[in-house]
Amino acid sequence: MNETITFEDFTKVDLRVGTIIEINDFPEARYPAYQLTIDFGDLGVKKSSAQITTLYSKEDLLNRQIIAVVNFPKKQIAKFMSECLVLGAVNGKDVMLLNPEASVKNGTPVL
Repeated sequence: MNETITFEDFTKVDLRVGTIIEINDFPEARYPAYQLTIDFGDLGVKKSSAQITTLYSKEDLLNRQIIAVVNFPKKQIAKFMSECLVLGAVNGKDVMLLNPEASVKNGTPVL
C-alpha cells in the first residue's frame, strides 16, 4: 500500500464514466499503447493514451464504457496530448479496464 490519504484527498479525484468512440494505434509510444477518444457526455470528449494492447483489440474497445480520472493536468506523451487517465487493474504488462457493471450515462461520477 502506498501513502495513506484522507477522504478529503480522495474527493479531489474526479472519476467519471465515458464511452470510447475512437481508437488509433500509437506507434510513437515508448510502450505499446492506443490513442483513445472518449465521450464523457456533458464534460465533453477527451483523449487518452492507454497501454492496454495486450488484452484488448481496437474492435474490443469501440463503444466500451470505461472509468477515468478527468481532472488531472494534460500530459504530453510523444506527439500526443493525453487529457485523462483511463483506470485499470495492472497485472504485469496486462491492464484490465475498470468499467460499470451496466451501461450508464456518459459523465456519470464514480464514488
